[in-house]
Amino acid sequence: MATIRKQLTTAAAPEVVWGAARDVGALHTRLVPGFVTATTLEGAVRRVTFANGLTVTEPIVTLDDKARRLVWTTEGGRTSHYNAVLEIFPEAGGSRVVWTVDLLPDEAAGAIEAAMAAGMAAMQAALDRLAGS
Repeated sequence: MATIRKQLTTAAAPEVVWGAARDVGALHTRLVPGFVTATTLEGAVRRVTFANGLTVTEPIVTLDDKARRLVWTTEGGRTSHYNAVLEIFPEAGGSRVVWTVDLLPDEAAGAIEAAMAAGMAAMQAALDRLAGS
């Protein structure tokens, strides 16, 4: 099983970053605008449309306000297994965001890593705007 881990730091406070991350139905407007173009939420399941046109269903597994930890999986897309964790940690002067994905098949790792890099760039821009940077 392939594991990919990406992280960023931002001047945005952890509670501000978590507020954007925990708003699971607003990826396209709050956390990763441009990378995600549409998000709909039905109960604990979101449907996400990416800028490349791919649409996947993402059941939310965990939304832990105390730990500032969000876990989701996907149905559809390029993988037979996909489990993602987004965690927000206090960092001097702001926050550190860590996005970890475990996936199968291993051969999909290159495409998923490239998508995650684009997602992190969009997230960095959105969070830096929230921080006033």
